[in-house]
Amino acid sequence: MYTYRRSITILLLLLVFNCKSTRTVRSGEANLKLSAKQLIKENLRQTPHFKTLAVRVKVDVKDGDKEKGYTVNMRIEKDKKILLMSSPISVVKALITPDKVSFYNKLDNTYFEGDYSYLSKLLGTELDFEKVQNLLLGEALFHLKDETYKVSVDDNTYVLEPKQQRAVFELFLLLEPSYFKIKSQQIYQPEKFRHLQIDYLAYQKIEKQTLPQHIKVIAIEANEELIINLEYKGAALDVDLRFPFKIPSGYKEIAF
Repeated sequence: MYTYRRSITILLLLLVFNCKSTRTVRSGEANLKLSAKQLIKENLRQTPHFKTLAVRVKVDVKDGDKEKGYTVNMRIEKDKKILLMSSPISVVKALITPDKVSFYNKLDNTYFEGDYSYLSKLLGTELDFEKVQNLLLGEALFHLKDETYKVSVDDNTYVLEPKQQRAVFELFLLLEPSYFKIKSQQIYQPEKFRHLQIDYLAYQKIEKQTLPQHIKVIAIEANEELIINLEYKGAALDVDLRFPFKIPSGYKEIAF
């Protein structure tokens, strides 16, 4: 059942990028002869480096047969905190840090403050601050250096998978063979009938950084499907930002 509270929680996942000077990254000459080790090295070389980001994000959410659209203003201090504000009127505000997730809603005078367990349940895989940030930067959710991978080529795309898949889930990464960014990362949990797929449909160059331009997130559990599409509208890198956030007194705590 689609609820307003669920839609607010979805907003906590929707943190993306753009910049003033942008251009879509297009495929060049593909190199399909790299080993897994070489491929991971090339991918890690594309990791974006910045201190702060401010961006406006158009979000479309399809939850079963229900569809909603949002606009979210987001500020991020990389590796430290993310502030989200509904737009054009800031009635919902959220702050995400490595320690916790917090938000409040002026429409019904409620708030939440806790860990990442509900967000993890929503997308069907364990999340933390780093994983959420990596998802939205086009980076691998799991550290590529933590596993030994094997590589294959399918439909002019590299496919990376651990030589020894984990007992609780199976992981697959599809990489673009000309600029080595992730095209898709997929996590399967067959025993729980779960599937999380993050597709990076387009990338862009922002001040010499390669960052996502269009992301599609698909989360499936049994016969339930959640689809999130993100479109990035104007942004700025490495500008001075403030992160004001305080839960108003008298608000009622939400228990998920």
